[in-house]
Amino acid sequence: MTETNTQTPIQTDAVIIGAGPCGLFAVFELGLNDVKCHLVDILDKPGGQCAELYPEKPIYDIPAVPVCTGTELTERLMEQIKPFNPTFHFGQMAESLSKLPDGRWKLTTDQGTIIEAKVVVVAAGGGSFMPKRPPIKGIEEYEGKSVFYAVRKKEQFRDKNIVIAGGGDSALDWALNLQPIAKRVTLVHRRDDFRAAPDSVGKMRAMVAEGKMDLKIGNFTSVIGEGGVATAITLVDDAKNSTEHPCDTILAFYGLTMKLGPVATFGINLHENLIPVNVENFETSEPTVFAIGDINAYPGKMKLILSGFHEAALMAKKAFTYIHPDRRYRFQYTTSSSDLQGKLGVDGKDAA
Repeated sequence: MTETNTQTPIQTDAVIIGAGPCGLFAVFELGLNDVKCHLVDILDKPGGQCAELYPEKPIYDIPAVPVCTGTELTERLMEQIKPFNPTFHFGQMAESLSKLPDGRWKLTTDQGTIIEAKVVVVAAGGGSFMPKRPPIKGIEEYEGKSVFYAVRKKEQFRDKNIVIAGGGDSALDWALNLQPIAKRVTLVHRRDDFRAAPDSVGKMRAMVAEGKMDLKIGNFTSVIGEGGVATAITLVDDAKNSTEHPCDTILAFYGLTMKLGPVATFGINLHENLIPVNVENFETSEPTVFAIGDINAYPGKMKLILSGFHEAALMAKKAFTYIHPDRRYRFQYTTSSSDLQGKLGVDGKDAA
């Protein structure tokens, strides 16, 4: 369920900051433990950075799922948490967090939504990642029309004459992925040396040699066009020679800037823009506040989605003790517990 902003405080068991894969799976683990959740995310849909930046890029390391895209993973997680009916507050940033006299937390968003909860789960990835804008005068006029910093739907770029600027994995990946459907793809980089995976670089060079793709070495210095519609870009080589390259679409992959945002003001101990946690239950320096996924830090941390899923499970076990202090925690398997199967809406046969 999606809810609009409201000035009346919303009462819930847990509020999750971030609706990426780890935040969504936290809903599942908390739901199994009878913990109701609200989620706040600055994006306008679930999936976090995974769905926003790489919606159609294949992911190969989700257990028992040989391959899926960021969009498919998000859809499957959303299906999995349906029985627990979480409430989403999209397009809102968690702006402040304060302790109430009774020990609960009051979270306020930049849209005025107030959520009061016993437990807070920070699942904000690395914070808010924003694409780095190329240092080109007037490029704002073309953004969203001819200039883009992410690919959300490949079909949007079918039959386009595309310039892809950048030398990292994103630039190479999309050059290779868009080549089959684009009218023409030209990869532009300031030097003939790339930071991307060697396999991707090799495939790109093979396509260039076969005439299936173009490679231009030089600095992308300006967009030529009018009214937000690009007709060409200007390239300047090391000898300061300037040339124009015709195109109607520009994809600029100059990296991302991480902004931790208001989380940094929540009173939680931070270390190098990450939140230190203990490895028993991923609680922060503030009791009843947890951090899971890429936002946290601990010895041996691996920034993998599956690591965040593991962290969500242990977090939920501890959160249960705060939400239901009068109840004893019982570890159960979904394959054999009729109680858990009832929560999931399965009859046991489906789970067998």
